[in-house]
Amino acid sequence: MSMNRSGNSEAAEPIFLRPYFQQNIWGGRRLAEEFGFAIPEGHVGECWAVSAYPGRESVAVNGAAAGRTLAELWRDVPEFFGPLPEEYRAAGYPFLTKIIDAREDLSIQVHPDDAYAAEHENGARGKTECWYILDCPEDCTLVLGHTAKSREEFAGMIAEKRWDSLLRRVPVRRGDFIQLEPGTIHAITAGVMLLETQQSSDVTYRVYDYDRLQDGRPRELHIRQSIEVSGVPAREPEKLVRHTDALPAGRLTELVRCRFYYVSRLPVSDSAELPADRWFRICTVTDGGGSLIIKNSSAPQGSRFPLKKGDSFLLPASVGGAPEEGAVFEGRMDVIVAGPVI
Repeated sequence: MSMNRSGNSEAAEPIFLRPYFQQNIWGGRRLAEEFGFAIPEGHVGECWAVSAYPGRESVAVNGAAAGRTLAELWRDVPEFFGPLPEEYRAAGYPFLTKIIDAREDLSIQVHPDDAYAAEHENGARGKTECWYILDCPEDCTLVLGHTAKSREEFAGMIAEKRWDSLLRRVPVRRGDFIQLEPGTIHAITAGVMLLETQQSSDVTYRVYDYDRLQDGRPRELHIRQSIEVSGVPAREPEKLVRHTDALPAGRLTELVRCRFYYVSRLPVSDSAELPADRWFRICTVTDGGGSLIIKNSSAPQGSRFPLKKGDSFLLPASVGGAPEEGAVFEGRMDVIVAGPVI
């Protein structure tokens, strides 16, 4: 892959990324068992598959970019990402992709929007996120939303620990997709594995953590912030869930488009084309495997890259730079594609 603007054939390569792994009190070992990742010892709950977040960066593993972080590529090789507005570029790489393994229930939590985070979290981004359910137990439910009709009622039910009355649970199954706006009370539950696309932010407010201990102490809660940022009344939680298991194979289907990202699903049963785009795209193979073939006049004939479950890669803007060019997936796999909204 070219590290300059020369336009040679290496600029057409996808950039495969090595994840950062996060240990969590609620994490397990399925990231190694299901995806073959070389994870650290202990309870590992998060694979930061595509991340430029400080201290938790993904690292390129192929081509001339090998060994460089995604943040470094964003800073030094703007042509990989397309003709982005300068203000957009200056704000830093915009979103991140995680695979989450919940051995136990996650805390009941909520995230702020950009305005609140900027004011109260040292200029940080807020956190809009979405989930694609990779696996879950039979009869699985997630915590999505609450029953309070006013902020006063919401605060009172928290103070009285009326969790069974306050929290709403929604059934989900494998292949479901959920978009979570800031202010949505939520929790991933035990046995769920999912792919998360979110703003590049780590601002989380815990409302309740089941009184469990970490290193002999309860984890910090953020009751005041949670009351301030939560949406009251909450949106109907059933409307947050979209079933995707009946999507046609070979067709790219957009699941969400918000201010910060779009996310699409591409089920591949034989061959499927990813059309050209002006801007970079992030692809994650969530199941199966096969090959990626680059259709680009600057690429050598037959530029083919093997793919397996768990691979995440950046398709630079130079891949498919002309209307007749793009990329082709061959094999049997499920691919989630995300990109910027400009």
